Amino acid sequence: MPYRARRPEIRATLHRVVALCVLTALPLTVLTACFGSAAEAKPSAASGRAQLSSEGGDPTARGTGPRVRVNQVGYLPRGPKNATVVSAATEPLTWQLRGAGGQVVARGKSTPRGLDPASGQRVQTIDFGSFERPGSRYTLTADGATSYPFDISDHVYDGLRSDALKFFYIQRSGIPIESSLVGARYARPAGHVGVPPNTDDADASCQKGVCDYRLDVRGGWYDAADQGKYVVNGGIAVSQLLSTWERASHAPGDQTKALADGSLRVPEHGNATPDILDEARWELAFLLRMQVPPGLPLAGMAHHKIHDRAWTPLPTSPQDDPQPRELHRPSTAATLNLAAAGAQCARVFKPFDHAFADRCLSAAKTAWTAAKAHPKIYASDSDAGGGGAYGDRDVDDEFYWAAAELYLTTGQQTYLDAVRSSPLHRSDVFAPGGFGWQSVGALGRLDLASVPSRLPAAERQFARGSVIAAADTYLARQRRQAYGVPIRNDAASYAWGSNANILNNLVVIATAYDLTGRAGYRDGALRGMDYILGRNGLNNSYVTGYGEHSSQNQHSRIFAHQLDPKRPHPPTGTLAGGANAALQDPVAQKRLAGCRPQLCYLDDIRSFATNEYAINWNSALTWMVSFAADQGSADQGSADHATAGDRATARS
Repeated sequence: MPYRARRPEIRATLHRVVALCVLTALPLTVLTACFGSAAEAKPSAASGRAQLSSEGGDPTARGTGPRVRVNQVGYLPRGPKNATVVSAATEPLTWQLRGAGGQVVARGKSTPRGLDPASGQRVQTIDFGSFERPGSRYTLTADGATSYPFDISDHVYDGLRSDALKFFYIQRSGIPIESSLVGARYARPAGHVGVPPNTDDADASCQKGVCDYRLDVRGGWYDAADQGKYVVNGGIAVSQLLSTWERASHAPGDQTKALADGSLRVPEHGNATPDILDEARWELAFLLRMQVPPGLPLAGMAHHKIHDRAWTPLPTSPQDDPQPRELHRPSTAATLNLAAAGAQCARVFKPFDHAFADRCLSAAKTAWTAAKAHPKIYASDSDAGGGGAYGDRDVDDEFYWAAAELYLTTGQQTYLDAVRSSPLHRSDVFAPGGFGWQSVGALGRLDLASVPSRLPAAERQFARGSVIAAADTYLARQRRQAYGVPIRNDAASYAWGSNANILNNLVVIATAYDLTGRAGYRDGALRGMDYILGRNGLNNSYVTGYGEHSSQNQHSRIFAHQLDPKRPHPPTGTLAGGANAALQDPVAQKRLAGCRPQLCYLDDIRSFATNEYAINWNSALTWMVSFAADQGSADQGSADHATAGDRATARS
């Protein structure tokens, strides 16, 4: 499961687990749960390159592939186009852009940037944004090196948008995954529906001492490498899918077609509901089932999670999981995630399914009332047997987010009062390293700024200004870095799930574009995608199947090709966690000791600290890729457009 490993107690817990596995003569099954499989996994090309760079090999000349680093998927014709050259040269370099046939179509001079602290590489940057001719298999050459090929097209992000969303269907629990939608290699029977050796999530009991009732909590998405289902991670993930639809609905022109009914690979085609909302509904229905029913202790609260009693080995498919499943204690954080996601569900689904929207809103209001009555029921970091802990003892951000969503949906004064009384109301909710499941205040602020509502003008102006100020900070940081990353260049910023943190900072920048229409925000958001798709110190696209060299061996119990060649790699469109300087797994500790922050990554299934995948990481990818694809749908240029802020004002 994906932790945010910045908090000291989480890091300490992880190190204790690693130490236990390394120093204790544990049974094979326990060692497997800690490290992966007892089988000897072969390192991939990416992991080998990372090892060379981190162990002192010359990162400017060997170990990380071609020294000209580009977005390996491609660039929009009227968007920014930047590349980075690893070179010890101190004078500007001549670069050439070549077409698929080898002909030179553009040339220019690079800009020396010196030592890049995050990668330890001496670099120069190339700007070829003035070249707008669509085409495929372009390459850049400079300093005797030639990049991986890339395309220039209005449609470079279209396939990735579809595949990033397909990931969620494949992660579904409690339903067969159909070969007609995803291909034979990814098809599988339903998991955790009571067919042996499974137990049944539709008849789930609690951990000993937690409750004496049973709940039907079938459905939802498997969280990450394990097959647990967590309300706090499901909350942010489903919210970002709902926000992807909301953003497309409110953006200039109609940008919803690519997400509409019949557009994606889901089994609910033809029901007059947008496919992205069909996918979101699968998780929302699970979240609703996690709510404690009326008449029981802690009624209205949400159980924090359900997962196996003990860790299963890699690989284990969902339908082959023999472990008993247990509901864990309700928590305030989970309950407020239900309140926030339920409120957002209500307003998004209202045009398509009024009854489901009403059900979501009723659950959200009930959850809010329950959380107010029980504001300090915290999930413990020590509750990590068989699944992730997702501990959280600071729920101010969850209260703020839930109040914001409930106000935006209902317009009721009580929720606006709760927003105003929150300690986060006038504070900066945009952390330098990005927001995530443990810091969700940004979700509330982004929606207050961009969702049309009757929010008073002064409140709306503050929310918009807050988003724009954060975007300016991220852009300034991006401009200072030769790889165009909108985070700091220190080790602390390259933490667990760094790629999702980067994407969430890009969400803020992109929202600033929607609010202002200023092209600099649009270009900054697109420029940041280059890092994810190959313009980085490892020359690696972190999205499986996208780019000449992409991550293939993410930490997973289902997709374990590296351990069992009969199994597939993760599906195309799956985001890897990314560089993590804390190195909280033994494989990374052994092979990456002393790595520069941006090089602290292994494409190895056993490196759970750098190479896991997760629903809340792919939700960030989905939001950003949808935004990027929309920019190719029309000539956005630098012209101003009717902004989300304008529309919010019009409805107030």
